[in-house]
Formats: sequence, structure tokens, C-alpha cells
Amino acid sequence: MVDKMSPQQRHRCMSKIRSVDTGPEIIVRQWIWREGFRYRLHVKSLPGTPDIVIRKLKTVIFINGCFWHGHIAGECYRPAKSNVEFWTSKIRRNHERDIQNYLRLKSEGWHVLVVWECQLTKKRRIDTLRALSLKLGEILLELNGAKQYATEYKNNISLVAEPDEIYGNNR
Repeated sequence: MVDKMSPQQRHRCMSKIRSVDTGPEIIVRQWIWREGFRYRLHVKSLPGTPDIVIRKLKTVIFINGCFWHGHIAGECYRPAKSNVEFWTSKIRRNHERDIQNYLRLKSEGWHVLVVWECQLTKKRRIDTLRALSLKLGEILLELNGAKQYATEYKNNISLVAEPDEIYGNNR
């Protein structure tokens, strides 16, 4: 397929794409700050230069763009239509490098979380951010040695002090 832009226009357009302080990154940063988690940004001494580093939880968060990091399962991923061989190779290398960085971080004892751009669309944003808060809370409990209790209850049964039948709520 022929590109609708000239090479100069395409170059100018692509050069404006930022790698830090992106919209999705700012959404996640604001959310976790409001949740009470304090962090550092773009710590270069760690493999892959994570977007967010929460040292207290030994956790790193990467906010990845679906195109740049090859999230083919994402709803916002669109393969390149021009210079296909170059982009396919580049995205494959990015994806392989990401996996290597995640493995290195895990081997150093870090928790690695990845948030994809498509998970922050308006219709999925709140669920994604709540899940992120929940995961950070679980990591906090794990690091502080909190005891986890097994329950006999299943997902559809509410946990209350007395059975529902006492109040006439037969579900």
C-alpha cells in the first residue's frame, strides 16, 4: 500500500511521538499517586528503564503502546502498511528486548507489571486502574508477610456475619 504522506511528512509525524510522559503513562501515574503509592520515574539503572518504579514494593510498571511493543491482542494495534519489513522486524526486536528486560528484573527480585495502551481506553480504564491498585495492594501484603486465609465461600456468595436466610434474603 502506498503511503499518503511524503517521506518528509512521515518523518516529521513520527518524530513527534514521545517515549516518556505519554497520555497513558500520565493516567496511570495520577491514579497510583491518588491511591497513596509513591514512585520514581524512568530509573535508568534498571533494565528497560521502567516507566514507574515503586521501590518500597520492589515493583516496576511499564506502560506500553500496543504498536511499539507488539501487543497484537490489543484492540488498538494496527500493523504498519508501509515499510512493512522494517516495522515487523523492529517491533519483533522490541518485543524480544521487553521479555529479556522483564526476566532480568524478575531475577533481581522485582515485581513486573505491564499496562497496555488499549487497557486505558475510556471503556476499560477504570477496571484496569482498579485491578492495578488491587495488584499493588497484594504485593504490599505479600512483602509485609500478611497471612492469607482460605475461605470456603464461592464468588457468588456474600461474606457476612450471619446467613442471608435470617434476614429473609434467600438468594
